[in-house]
Amino acid sequence: MENDRPSMTSEAAGLQRALHQSLDDEPKILVDPIAARLVEVPSDRSVLVKASAPAFKAMRSRIVMRSRYAEDCLLDAVAKHAIRQYLLLGAGLDTFAFRQPAWARSLYIYEVDHPATQRRKRERIAATGLPTPANLLFAPVDFKSTSLTEGLRECCFDFGAPTFCSWLGVTHYLSEETIHATFEFVSRLPPGSQIVFEFKVAAEALSSSEENEDAAEVRKAVALTGEPTLSRFMPVELEAKLRRIGFSNVIFLTAEDARQRYFNGRSDGLSAQIGVYRLSRAIV
Repeated sequence: MENDRPSMTSEAAGLQRALHQSLDDEPKILVDPIAARLVEVPSDRSVLVKASAPAFKAMRSRIVMRSRYAEDCLLDAVAKHAIRQYLLLGAGLDTFAFRQPAWARSLYIYEVDHPATQRRKRERIAATGLPTPANLLFAPVDFKSTSLTEGLRECCFDFGAPTFCSWLGVTHYLSEETIHATFEFVSRLPPGSQIVFEFKVAAEALSSSEENEDAAEVRKAVALTGEPTLSRFMPVELEAKLRRIGFSNVIFLTAEDARQRYFNGRSDGLSAQIGVYRLSRAIV
């Protein structure tokens, strides 16, 4: 990612969340009436037809499912662990703060992102006339020059408060060193703190069909976004790493759990996408 250019992958994710609202059946997996206000939704029929193709439905399924899963886990954590802060790492065009339910209004919500990406988002928010919620704080952090701790200290983050973190669509673009440092940061937060994150599975853990799909995605990422895959993990080894760091529990979202939670009875072609990309929840 270039220092002065917003993330193109965050733009793509925002667009898929917006398209979900108009193209896919009820009930929505993720109800997000704000998403379309922060992206340019295409009106060209050929583009919309392409968005309804199986490959794009698979991508959209993954993107809306991961946001919904993180928000469901946040609700559970608020109820069980007295969570006081919600930290979105690589927030992109996430809109939770602007559609937050009543139960979230007692939280401080921190959005962490690359300065260029966050600047573009704030410009769009201002252009739409959306009021910034009183409990939302922005933390521009360039990990090449600033640590997460330093960036959060600048916006009065309480390091002694139980915190829920989400880290979606980001880890595969980072070095293992940066990923490890972030997990260590979360592990030092108070007991009950936790993180939901998406990661990319190492090639040796994939079936041949998943490998072929993954290879195509990598080529596309390199060609179109300039944000190539840097890190991948074996789930068993990742769990062992997280437990060594200090997490007391590590939970992987399975395909069956995803189907039961979000996709049962759907006839619009959206389906549980648990293959190349996986979701995990780690609790301090």
